[in-house]
Amino acid sequence: MRGINTWSFRPYKPFLFDTGDIYVSRLYPGERNIGLDWLPIEGEKDYTVHYRLRGGEKWQTMPVERCSCVISGLEDNVDYEIYVSSGEKKSRVRLARTGAVPGDVVVNYLHPEDETYSFSGRYLCSPSFVRLSSGAIVASMDLYAGKEPQQLSLVYRSEDNGKTWEYMCELYPCFWGKLFTHKDKLYMLSASTEYGDLLIGCSEDEGRSFSMPTVLLRGTSGFKHKGIHKNPQPVFHHEGRLWCTLEWGSWTSGAHAAMCMSIDAEDDLLKAENWHFTPPVPYDETWPGTAKGKSPGCIEGCMVLSPEGFGGREGRTLLNIMRYHIENCTPSFGLALAMRVEGIDEPLQYERTIPFPGNHSKFMIKYDEASGRYYSLVSYLTEEHPEGRNHLALISSPDLINWEKVRDVFDFRHLPASEVGFQYVDFEIEGDKILYLSRTAWNGAHNFHDANYSVFGCIEDFRK
Repeated sequence: MRGINTWSFRPYKPFLFDTGDIYVSRLYPGERNIGLDWLPIEGEKDYTVHYRLRGGEKWQTMPVERCSCVISGLEDNVDYEIYVSSGEKKSRVRLARTGAVPGDVVVNYLHPEDETYSFSGRYLCSPSFVRLSSGAIVASMDLYAGKEPQQLSLVYRSEDNGKTWEYMCELYPCFWGKLFTHKDKLYMLSASTEYGDLLIGCSEDEGRSFSMPTVLLRGTSGFKHKGIHKNPQPVFHHEGRLWCTLEWGSWTSGAHAAMCMSIDAEDDLLKAENWHFTPPVPYDETWPGTAKGKSPGCIEGCMVLSPEGFGGREGRTLLNIMRYHIENCTPSFGLALAMRVEGIDEPLQYERTIPFPGNHSKFMIKYDEASGRYYSLVSYLTEEHPEGRNHLALISSPDLINWEKVRDVFDFRHLPASEVGFQYVDFEIEGDKILYLSRTAWNGAHNFHDANYSVFGCIEDFRK
């Protein structure tokens, strides 16, 4: 056995953990059907898929000659057990629930009681995707569960604009990751685990494998102490530098402090000494316009360039706009907080609060050159529905301050907010379309937060 010299695995196999002889790399259930893919065994061409109603007595079988199949004609909205065999070799028994899901294509699915990735987590989190110069789309998601290790991310690839997806690899350790490209290279910026080290790694083969990552900052590895907190936000290119956001803190310590990181766009991104970090700035309730009360601080900020004259200053201002929540405050929703970037090594400065109807979940804000407006996909909140993530909407603003709803994407407020969630949406503007990847809790999810689907979709003619 040799030492490890790569960040990526096909698949990652922890010592003494039952990963099965055959690895089921993707599940994508739908209405009355379940699709599954698995990795081939060298020298084997014939496989058998076994399936039955969960807890049933009799297994049904389906012989196949490739490493992919769709089991159709199933009962709808029920759980099934599935495994793949070839000769004496078998996969783990996987769980999947049939049923339609809002969105276009299921990139991946994980039943909340499926223990395949229990060494990291049991729910799909942190959706991220990027379009490569070749035209392919690469997507990732991590495996989350509260107070679990949370260290594994799965990587998939589509060659047909998201209609079909193929498993590429998985990264370990990798959590809260964002895929991005720079100079035709694919990068992953992530944490090693919740509050762990800040990592960056590179793929030279469009996501099929990744080299060992570079540690940019050391964090902690527990839940009680402060460390790196981040989310899959875009890497923002501004005046010859790449910028991204992060925080320093933890939920249990009761606070998160805002930070930014940046690097000269001509420098080597894999050399830690080339990166600069602004000092952490804790939330301060004496900032004018902020709500008073207990706050864990602002988290999950995104970089954006303001309109001309924002805040009465000449030119455009580089901002970090953050999710902002005050406990026991009325209203407890509807505000985001903008921090102003002063320099590559200078602490962020408080700018102002912004009325924003989606601050209870991570959001991205992107500027659309064609319309001269800012857009965001948010878990939409109103005075009538101030909590929950069962309403996904596209919103727009001409100035980052005055936001209006463009259209509903998914409105399931008639379903329990505790069970349904469309959240942490990563999106890209391409022509007249918005492509998105959603962390979706639906059809038997553990709860609204602990998602069982990663769903890819498209919003046509989004400016109308």
